[in-house]
Amino acid sequence: MHEVGLAEGVLDIALDYAKRNDAKRIAEVTLLIGDMAGVEKDTLEFAFDSIKKGTIANDAKLVMHTAPIVGRCQKCGKEFHIDHYDFFCPECSDGVLELISGRELQVESLEVE
Repeated sequence: MHEVGLAEGVLDIALDYAKRNDAKRIAEVTLLIGDMAGVEKDTLEFAFDSIKKGTIANDAKLVMHTAPIVGRCQKCGKEFHIDHYDFFCPECSDGVLELISGRELQVESLEVE
């Protein structure tokens, strides 16, 4: 269950940011998670809620936004959403592409007081 490690990393980032900005409370942490990141969102939220207790993020809300899988065909240049892990270009049927999004896992924003 790597979500516990992810939750620890997210909390560390939030606490470090709060400390550097003399914040007394973390109200919200927003994450951007790509569809290919392999993250179980419910498990991540449970882990975050468990480890934030007793910190200035005790009452923080965890918001998660999803980044869809988007690719660009290397042959014809078409950008397209990838559904059901079908990596073939809908325009020219080529299978060589560059992933533009879908693997993200980052803290998108923090709300502190």
